[in-house]
Amino acid sequence: MRPYEVVVIFESSTDAQLIQTELDRFLEVIRSNDGTVGAIDRWGRRPFAYEVNHKREGYYVLVGFAGTPATVAELDRQLGLADVVLRHKIIRLPEKHAAATAAAK
Repeated sequence: MRPYEVVVIFESSTDAQLIQTELDRFLEVIRSNDGTVGAIDRWGRRPFAYEVNHKREGYYVLVGFAGTPATVAELDRQLGLADVVLRHKIIRLPEKHAAATAAAK
């Protein structure tokens, strides 16, 4: 399994309960596709450097996970279909970064 991070930007007008529901759904996509969820870091509302879909701010969430390329493909598909997600980015982490994180725990 490979280490990844995904940054999800939700619409800032979305209430906290709906953000949590959608986040739980995305985490379940990772788990159901043989992935494991790591740290979840909620950055909260932050302004954009430029407008995105006529919005000036978004709610950021960073999720670390490990999975297969099929896990990433399905997560990318689900994030693209979600109405409350403005943007998302999935990044594969270097193996040495994942080993250092695991050793720190």
